[in-house]
Amino acid sequence: MKTIVKLEELGLFILGIYFFSQLNYAWWWFLVLILVPDFSMIGYVFGDKVGAFCYNLAHHRGIAIAVYLIGIYFSNTAIQLSGVVLFAHSSMDRLFGYGLKYESGFKFTHLGEIGK
Repeated sequence: MKTIVKLEELGLFILGIYFFSQLNYAWWWFLVLILVPDFSMIGYVFGDKVGAFCYNLAHHRGIAIAVYLIGIYFSNTAIQLSGVVLFAHSSMDRLFGYGLKYESGFKFTHLGEIGK
């Protein structure tokens, strides 16, 4: 089952790359921005509860899709780019086993404990 989930996440990551390719940005933008959502881990400075909230907010694919659709609605490619990056990053993280966080600590995710 774990392999199926990883393949699904890989497919979603590739979908994110496809949507990026539909925007009029140089490819290096994708490489520069793909790790930006991880800055949400700064929330862990204020404790596990705040950290999990910040991390999950920046890694929720529903939010990423909403941001992308807002960008389409307003014909704003920068907002679309933000949505695509959030979506692709979330899929990439889950491909590597970093899921949405529980309030009990960074290593406890909806995909299981990190490092096990």
